[in-house]
Amino acid sequence: MERLQFYLTTETPCPYLPDRDSANIVPDPMVPVTAGIYDQLIQHGFRRSGEHVYRPHCPQCSACVPIRIPVQAFKPRRTDRRLLKASLDIQTHTLSASFHEEHFNLFQRYTAKRHPVGGMASMGKEEYIGFLSTSWGTTWFTEFRLEGKLLAVAVYDQVRNGLSAVYTFFDPDLEKRAPGRLAILWQIEEARRLELPYLYLGYWIAESPKMAYKADFRPVEKFFDGRWVRE
Repeated sequence: MERLQFYLTTETPCPYLPDRDSANIVPDPMVPVTAGIYDQLIQHGFRRSGEHVYRPHCPQCSACVPIRIPVQAFKPRRTDRRLLKASLDIQTHTLSASFHEEHFNLFQRYTAKRHPVGGMASMGKEEYIGFLSTSWGTTWFTEFRLEGKLLAVAVYDQVRNGLSAVYTFFDPDLEKRAPGRLAILWQIEEARRLELPYLYLGYWIAESPKMAYKADFRPVEKFFDGRWVRE
């Protein structure tokens, strides 16, 4: 990683905060990313979207904060314990990253409801699997089923020192069962079972309602000035 060169992308409108521009630091696109390189990059606040690895580096803005949960120290709140108890009727099954028509249909329903504006709702099959998976990493798809019906799919990477939540999509008609939060709680327990110390949750943005929930999990570690700080 010390030999890698990094570049700053051009500015584009921020997808999370209005009236702001965003830019990213990216590793040299001429150097193929490997699992070993990504193991190091994620510890320095980087994240991936498909094959693309990046870290926000925006003009006059530092709202995007890398965040991770130290799973051994995690303490579920009362609402989390209630959710886990209410979800005992949900079954899980984990698959290696691959295309499944049933998953894709659920993804389309979810994005049509939750992200109707933008490119996600119009993703085709190849774009969908390209967004979630990567050729150089270890990615898992965990299904959550209720009486056989697919409720949610949690997509996450396995890295050297943890799991990294990539994306979760679920049945919008069953949102009251909090499948997104349940998926995070499940991934925390899965990291603990695998004896991995962290669950990486990507970026926390306090001003964005869509991202603010990530700080609800305690304790949490945030990446500031080149180091992880526990809160």
